[in-house]
Amino acid sequence: MSYADLRELQNALNTATDIAFALEKAPSNYEADQLVDALRRALSAAGALGAAFGATGCTEHPRGAADPLYGDKEDPLPPGYGRCLLCNDRRRRSSAQRRGSR
Repeated sequence: MSYADLRELQNALNTATDIAFALEKAPSNYEADQLVDALRRALSAAGALGAAFGATGCTEHPRGAADPLYGDKEDPLPPGYGRCLLCNDRRRRSSAQRRGSR
């Protein structure tokens, strides 16, 4: 997370708040467009905050693939598994080898 991303989020939220509290009962299209723009900037900045770890949340493979089995209710992942396909695949292979060597 960078300080610039956090600062951008705070600025966009402050701008959106200022616009929202200044709105009259029937805001003009221009005022509504300004509010939507500020909220979009805030959403974009909020998305950038977590971009350092990508979709996997993995520190080892931040830009790796997300495990398609993650969160599947029919086949839930064992404890300790996360969203990183590379790490989960390594864990699955390791546990399969241990079961096969018995």
